[in-house]
Amino acid sequence: MKPEIKKRNNVTVIGNDPSKETIIFAHGFGSDQSAWQPQVEAFKNDYNIVLFDMVGAGNSDFSAYSPHRYSTLHTYADDMIEIVHELNLDKPILVSHSVSGMISLLAAVREPGIFKKIVFIGASPRYLNDKDYTGGFEQTDLDGLFNAMSVNYHAWAAGFSAMAMGNPERPELGEEFARTLSAIRPDVAQAVARVIFQSDHRNDLSKLKAETLIIQSSEDIAVPMEVGAYLHKYISNSKLMNIKARGHFPHMSEPDEVIGVLRTFIHV
Repeated sequence: MKPEIKKRNNVTVIGNDPSKETIIFAHGFGSDQSAWQPQVEAFKNDYNIVLFDMVGAGNSDFSAYSPHRYSTLHTYADDMIEIVHELNLDKPILVSHSVSGMISLLAAVREPGIFKKIVFIGASPRYLNDKDYTGGFEQTDLDGLFNAMSVNYHAWAAGFSAMAMGNPERPELGEEFARTLSAIRPDVAQAVARVIFQSDHRNDLSKLKAETLIIQSSEDIAVPMEVGAYLHKYISNSKLMNIKARGHFPHMSEPDEVIGVLRTFIHV
């Protein structure tokens, strides 16, 4: 792998056995590759694992970020495709969380067959409500969110992380998300949040042909149950799995439940 690409996305490769399939884990907004530790431990003996940080997050190369270049999710899809090609991966399995769901969708639409299977955890094609569509937010909600980020980013991060995690009786989970969210440069976080929350990729869903599992948790403030059903309706080769886990980060809050669902889907 070219050093600049490895540095840009802080790419981590665990295992290099050509007889094994590869799983790529792609994190969501405010998180980084450390969020996947339970899943890595569960699958590393049977699969090669690839982890990375999206530009602007985790230990990625922040000098590679510019608000102009990363003004759409398509650029993140470019990065994902480049990682697959640089590592010479042959139809890896892609497990994505939140915004990485639409990023992986865009990558798979651009290069059909690049992934063997795709998993969406808490993915959404549009966060804004629309006529006959429930996304979860009104524009006034998003304007308030962006304003709160700009007024006092770290205070916003502390509050938002607890709400997004959705497990108030386990505050340590929210604190872990707050750690990675607070580590992002405030101006980068605000710009990326606008790209994500104002995006609309509903028209791209029908273009996805890869076998897809949609994991929808309950009580997710960012992605209501209706969104999982919508994804399933418009992605032809998809399966919807509503799980008991609460909040936007079920792979962190209830890793065993998510791992069990992943094993069943991947092994089929």
